[in-house]
Formats: sequence, C-alpha cells, structure tokens
Amino acid sequence: QVQLVESGGGLVQAGGSLRLSCAASGRTARHSLMGWFRQAPGKARDFARDFVAGIRWSDGNTNYADSMKGRFTISRDNAKNTVYLQMNSLKPEDTAVYYCAAEETGLYKYWGQGTQVTVSS
Repeated sequence: QVQLVESGGGLVQAGGSLRLSCAASGRTARHSLMGWFRQAPGKARDFARDFVAGIRWSDGNTNYADSMKGRFTISRDNAKNTVYLQMNSLKPEDTAVYYCAAEETGLYKYWGQGTQVTVSS
C-alpha cells in the first residue's frame, strides 16, 4: 500500500503562483511514476483530460500536458519521498481539485485525497 497526502492548495489571484506537495509513504520503492491530475468543478473525472504532469522517481524524467508546459513544473525529492508541482501564471481555468497519484504495474493505482486550488480573476 501507498499513502499519498497532498498539500499546498489555496486561493490565489490570477497570475499568482502556488506550490503543491505530495508526500508518499508506505511501499513507494516500486512505484516508478508519480503524476499530478486535476478535476475542474462540475466535471466528471477524465484520466486523459485531467492529466497535468508526471515524473519518474529514478531519473526525474518528466512529461506534461501541453497546456501546462511553461507554466507548471513537476519535481521530486527522493530523500523526502515527496513530489512537487510548482504552478506559475495561474489562470481562473486552473481552478480544480489537484490529486497526486502513484503508478503500479502501468496504472495510476494509488491516489491522494486532493487539494483545492482556486484562482480568482
């Protein structure tokens, strides 16, 4: 089992920044990928649409949704078992609950409880 706890969400004005954290505990060694996803208000969860960014524990290799490139940065601290999402130049349409997830056997199997990000115009 893997436990994931997100933090760092909040209310920010458009153009502002936030850094989200995802602390992982439990059997994290096997999990090669960590990802950030988001669910906008009033929308059903859609794995492909909701993907924000991913990172590999071992080498820090990253990938991003096209709309996030240049504004969001994912990083990790292996010693702390923590993954971060730095979000800059936030827009009202970035308002969502942000989740981190841990991959196992090719699937994002473990999910955190989410952290709310609200961007005001």
